[in-house]
Amino acid sequence: MSAPPPADSDFFGELYLRSTRPFLSAATTAREVDYLRGCLGDLPGPGPVVDLGCGHGRHAAPLNTEGPLAGRILGLERDALSLRERLPGFPVVQGDLRAPPFRTGALAGAYAWYSTLFVFSDAEHVALLRQVARCVRPGGRLVLHTVPHARIAAQGPASFSTRLPDGSLLEEDSHFDAVRGRDLGHRRLTLPDGRLLSGRYAIRYYPLAELTQLLEFTGFSVRWVHGGPDGSPLTEDSLDLIVGADIRR
Repeated sequence: MSAPPPADSDFFGELYLRSTRPFLSAATTAREVDYLRGCLGDLPGPGPVVDLGCGHGRHAAPLNTEGPLAGRILGLERDALSLRERLPGFPVVQGDLRAPPFRTGALAGAYAWYSTLFVFSDAEHVALLRQVARCVRPGGRLVLHTVPHARIAAQGPASFSTRLPDGSLLEEDSHFDAVRGRDLGHRRLTLPDGRLLSGRYAIRYYPLAELTQLLEFTGFSVRWVHGGPDGSPLTEDSLDLIVGADIRR
């Protein structure tokens, strides 16, 4: 089997930031932040909780400002523009998810939202999760969010075009590769000044059984599975797949 097509190196830079931020409402962010507080707020002992791929910090900033995780959140992000435009109120480290710059057992926990961990090759996903397990102390926790495999697989080829609030034109074509388990897409964003940002993505969606095996193989023990940030069970109608996993002692 041939390797899956990689995402463009530029996709998760300015293109991603400019094209996704308008769709992330304050209400959506508040629900997700409340969920993360409930899932991670009881972590004992010292040590930071890392937002893996924090972007502009819509979760990290409120989590670090108030509530049980205040003062404990640390962002990890590669994209320089996202770091420059990030919300105030939390510290951040620039770095690659595949090589997190943290000492062994230095973290109390970690979280990753919107399939952030699954944009690389399958082999890299194994190595990445092992690195996260190395950095988080035994008994610590990882919370990861993605979309249920069945929901993505049921979607046919999609294409849309829309205007964003700033006047930018967003266009996208995508389809699900059932053999490789990847949503493949091409996104184009024409900015008001006429500049075109274009990039391709290949996001891996694992069936729950495979995702559980992957986590168990890389040093985690799955603690819960939810179908949304309200803590509801996973069903065939769920829009989200959220997994909480502890580092095995």
